[in-house]
Amino acid sequence: MAWQGLAAEFLQVPAVTRAYTAACVLTTAAVQLELLSPFQLYFNPHLVFRKFQVWRLVTNFLFFGPLGFSFFFNMLFVFHYCRMLEEGSFRGRTADFVFMFLFGGVLMTLLGLLGSLFFLGQALVAMLVYVWSRRSPRVRVNFFGLVTFQAPFLPWALMGFSLLLGNSILVDLLGIAVGHIYYFLEDVFPNQPGGKRLLLTPGFLPSAGDSRTARPQLAAA
Repeated sequence: MAWQGLAAEFLQVPAVTRAYTAACVLTTAAVQLELLSPFQLYFNPHLVFRKFQVWRLVTNFLFFGPLGFSFFFNMLFVFHYCRMLEEGSFRGRTADFVFMFLFGGVLMTLLGLLGSLFFLGQALVAMLVYVWSRRSPRVRVNFFGLVTFQAPFLPWALMGFSLLLGNSILVDLLGIAVGHIYYFLEDVFPNQPGGKRLLLTPGFLPSAGDSRTARPQLAAA
């Protein structure tokens, strides 16, 4: 049956991409079916630290709004660029990939406090796209069949597209900023004279199938 083939294909997707995409889809489905409310998911420091509703630290990254164009647009980019990273520069480095998510999530949460941002999933997408684009500087991207450009321009094109849709670009800028911080600390600073790798993956993160010694040396761009 078709759905069995689709399920088998989905199981071939790398673990982190599969888990995050599934969590986003299931969260949106639960809201659509009124099993959950967005008010139970958004980031609220008072409810997190005073009422101990700690799940909000995670769920605000899983909800991209109701079913519609914006949701499917974000899911397309989550699935594609998360997978490209996991199968590319993070191949065999699951723990390092999970740590990138944790680093980005924590930094976005802290910076999001300054801008009173309630849902940060779009910022996480922007971070994933930014890191992929900086690690793939020679790749040419066809943007919806309208224009073709080098990969490093993709995050800015997405921000412009978000602006055309009437969305605030603050979330996109946050994701780009955090993505650049990660890229600088992971790929640029260690290759500078006197530099070293500052982002060390904690040992408690899952490492099944990882090849820590196979970490690629990426040229700074």
